[in-house]
Amino acid sequence: MPERLFFLDTETTGIDGKRDSIVEIAIVDQRGAIVLNTFVSPGRPIPWQASAIHGITDEMVSDAPSFKSLWPEIKALVGGAHVVIYNASFDCQFFPDRLKAASRVSCAMMEFAEVYGERGSYGRDNRWQKLEVAARHVGHKWTGKAHRALADALACRSVWNWLRKNT
Repeated sequence: MPERLFFLDTETTGIDGKRDSIVEIAIVDQRGAIVLNTFVSPGRPIPWQASAIHGITDEMVSDAPSFKSLWPEIKALVGGAHVVIYNASFDCQFFPDRLKAASRVSCAMMEFAEVYGERGSYGRDNRWQKLEVAARHVGHKWTGKAHRALADALACRSVWNWLRKNT
């Protein structure tokens, strides 16, 4: 049986996995079908700096489920699956087990950096590119606003599929 493959993205209240919380999560499958797409109540106000990036407000998450209530479903979905995330080290920090239930987690951003080939500081490594740059490079057609979980998960899928065909 082929390995299940999912693309995951989150939007958060900030960048610190110990202090901040998920406010939106989306998971799509290899065909681009939505497996999960929901707001998440962070249990506290969303800082304006985060809302300015993703556009998610306190009102939008006021009736959303908590992450604690969603976690069993998320863990069951990703359990034993290959999960691809654009900037996996960022998103994984917001999950209690860093998504260890998955058979593996791949970072599309790291793989794209190797292909895009823009050298980083001091000529070391290849510079990481924003998802918008990678999506544009591979010809992704946005169906939603960047910095929203579903739109970003679908863009990640496009980048990953392009990488599989072109590398």
